[in-house]
Amino acid sequence: MASFRVTSVDNPAAAPIDISERMRSQLVYFMTPSDAPHVPPLEADEYWINADNAAQWLEEGVFELMSPLDSDNKTTIELSEEQEIFFEWLVTHQVQHIRLRKTA
Repeated sequence: MASFRVTSVDNPAAAPIDISERMRSQLVYFMTPSDAPHVPPLEADEYWINADNAAQWLEEGVFELMSPLDSDNKTTIELSEEQEIFFEWLVTHQVQHIRLRKTA
């Protein structure tokens, strides 16, 4: 199974962490749109995850997911263990700008 190494662009002192292919595919649920205010230009394999959102998701242990087919209905989803570890890393190291590299 492929895995990915996540490194911080905005806090290079933060030790990288590894995430699964599944978690990589879930980053779209959490990333801030590239045209949002304060989001710098992003290169390929880079993501911006708003620090306030990451802290809120970690504190509440859930996030809301909106269906692309039905914007009136949202589903509340409990964080998986891997998502929780990822958000702990983001919050602890004050990371918003990340870069992914495939490791295996």
